[in-house]
Amino acid sequence: MNESDERYSTAEEAIYDAFFLLLKEKELDRITVSDVIKKAGIVRSTFYNHYENVPALMAAAEDRSIHDIFTLMESFHPKNDRDICFSYFLAICNYTRKNRFLALLLRSPRQDAFFEKAITMFHRYVTNVTQTTDVTPPKKQEFSYMIASAIGSTIGVLHKWIADDFATPAEEIAEILSKVFMAGILPYLN
Repeated sequence: MNESDERYSTAEEAIYDAFFLLLKEKELDRITVSDVIKKAGIVRSTFYNHYENVPALMAAAEDRSIHDIFTLMESFHPKNDRDICFSYFLAICNYTRKNRFLALLLRSPRQDAFFEKAITMFHRYVTNVTQTTDVTPPKKQEFSYMIASAIGSTIGVLHKWIADDFATPAEEIAEILSKVFMAGILPYLN
């Protein structure tokens, strides 16, 4: 990476960090470019080298959140091992609690656009996993629905946890998700 690329990347991270910090202080729809540049310690032109406006920054933050979730999903290789399931779901819980933007998306009217993006990516993921799995063709459809079920139930539990303002410890939520996966979904995937 050359110096110019490194500066661009550093500015990008400063913008994201500022945006996520601002989410703790202000409503999402009240964040302005001025707020972001002040918090990031950058000049306006640097912001505009990265994003057209705050909605473009929000769209990029959505994409980044979805990418992070898929990176976690791709690292999950379910076996009949409760500890692997628990650590995976705990990582998802911790990411959700840490990523205030994701939590806000899952609670806000803006969630529709986010869900549309996420569902499109989930569909691609399920299709890819189904095609690369050694399952006989009649079972591939059932297999793809089971994966979709696992994703849907996880999002539902996370939504409730967020709506309850993370009142339940992450470990308990991860335990619930592990039980659901191990007892309800994993038997059908094996």
